[in-house]
Amino acid sequence: MVDWKKEEYDNFQTIDARQKGEELGLSDERMIEMYRIMLRIRLFEEMADKLYALGKVHGTMHLSAGQEGVAVGAGFAINRNDYMLNHHRGHGHFIASGADLAKMMAEFLGKDTGYCRGRGGSMHIADVTANNLGANGIVGGSLQLAAGVGIAIKQRKTDQLVLTLFGDGAANEGIFHESLNMAGIWDLPIFYLCENNQYGMSANVNRVSAKTPFRARAAAYDIPYALVDGNDVLAMYEFSKKAVESIRSGNGPYFIEATTYRYFGHSKSDRNLYRTKDEIEYWKTVEDPIDRMEGLLLQADILDIDVVKQIHEETVKEIDEAVKFAEESPEPDIKDVKEWVYA
Repeated sequence: MVDWKKEEYDNFQTIDARQKGEELGLSDERMIEMYRIMLRIRLFEEMADKLYALGKVHGTMHLSAGQEGVAVGAGFAINRNDYMLNHHRGHGHFIASGADLAKMMAEFLGKDTGYCRGRGGSMHIADVTANNLGANGIVGGSLQLAAGVGIAIKQRKTDQLVLTLFGDGAANEGIFHESLNMAGIWDLPIFYLCENNQYGMSANVNRVSAKTPFRARAAAYDIPYALVDGNDVLAMYEFSKKAVESIRSGNGPYFIEATTYRYFGHSKSDRNLYRTKDEIEYWKTVEDPIDRMEGLLLQADILDIDVVKQIHEETVKEIDEAVKFAEESPEPDIKDVKEWVYA
């Protein structure tokens, strides 16, 4: 696990949800929606895992259960017309950006009604019409693309930005430094979000990174930065909002490193032999982002237990309806195999 102390984080440790919500301009309803979407992400992925076990999801999957606070905190801070470049563990970010669960589930099952007509699957979901430029399986693959999108935004002179997502493993790739350097030189409107879940595949971040936290690397390129507890969704929102406001003010890129944790293995072929059950259980029981937000909302009387149960029931129904839509959708027609691809 990461070896730095809580005191090193730039964010507050959330105490009173209502008071913090008022400071951040978040209504009670908005905070409840944050909780609802985190739960939506978790249940969607748990269902996807079940469908994979039944042989209904083709290819592999990289699940982000445990990282929902990062996706929702950042997703609530950007605008719907901003661009997003995702990574291979990005289902949560896509859902937080407003994705249609039914179309998403259909894509998982390789159906013609999916976002990419069944051609993208779990790892390559995109919705270009909504400025979600998609995910890819290349480590750090979004970083060079973000520089290009940032240049395009600057040339068009719009107030948009591009949110680029990558993990701790990608922060050790050469393209990470090239992208940050270019963004720093040209003041590109890029929101760099490093989702540090502490493992690049099976490699612990402290064993393969000479210097952590990674925020110091942003300082090398004169880019403002923050280290945030990614499992505190309100903290993620606060610092993401600060990053977005800075970028839109013309100050160039902003870098946030969010520490979090994934409950599942790297992919479906991962037997989880490199970490202990106690470590995983600690994050599930003590640091879980959904449980933490639920506790805060209950403590502040923004939610009561009956409403919590209602939200759970409604979310389960949403997921079940998405599965039904996907399973009843047609398979892609072989005659269209060359359609909807670039080359």
